Amino acid sequence: MLGSVPRLTRSQTVALCALPVAALLATAAAAPLPFSVAQPGMTANVLGDNKGTPVITIQGAPLRDTRGELRMTTIEATAPDTTVRLGQIVDDWFRTDRAVMPRDAVYPAGDTTKEIEQHNTQEMKKSQDTATTAALSFLGDDPSKVKVTLELAQVGGPSAGLLFSLGIVDKLDGDGSGGDLTGGRTIAGTGTIDSGGNVGPVGGVALKTQAAHRDGATVFLVPKAECSDAKADLPKGLRLIPVTDLKGAVNSLRALEKGGSVPSC
Repeated sequence: MLGSVPRLTRSQTVALCALPVAALLATAAAAPLPFSVAQPGMTANVLGDNKGTPVITIQGAPLRDTRGELRMTTIEATAPDTTVRLGQIVDDWFRTDRAVMPRDAVYPAGDTTKEIEQHNTQEMKKSQDTATTAALSFLGDDPSKVKVTLELAQVGGPSAGLLFSLGIVDKLDGDGSGGDLTGGRTIAGTGTIDSGGNVGPVGGVALKTQAAHRDGATVFLVPKAECSDAKADLPKGLRLIPVTDLKGAVNSLRALEKGGSVPSC
């Protein structure tokens, strides 16, 4: 005859059930997870120098002396081979100056760090070429007579395209009537650009607005499709201007300088 099985108290039952849950959480906390953590990165004034080298050099056309700044913006993400664990994700999830994103959304899956750096360098070079084409086409200048060199060390990817184009326009033509395209302001922004001047989304705009505000910008040019993202945790005093193409961006900055109507997100 089997003896009677002792009954467990409620607290004993809860403790017993909690053991596998605790073990699972401990395993998850120690395991590397497929995420990257991003934060606001550096900004650079494309009208000035970066690490002692002019960002934009133009030959074959008269140049203007410019006032104000046009700052391209970046984000900094953990490297593709960095181990990100649960504790870090939990800590960063609720911070407005951090963003937790799937690693594959930041870096192409399966690529090594070196391959990713090479890819980003190629994308930056392509972005510089299309930005130059877009700006010179907008101004009606002959690309065979005007030579533009763009140099921005340690920055990769295509997201500076719009600001490169605006920098070229400001150096060659300003606002078109003798004034500065910036109106003397510190203006920041982001956005890809194609040779036809169309502006595309880039991602990470909520972090880029924080980088822009930190470095003194009062106006931020954002691809129109990312207006809602840019408004999330928007720093106080930073004005958003949505853009879809280079012409619209130039017209908005001209209107801003002259006190005209300027679109908003």
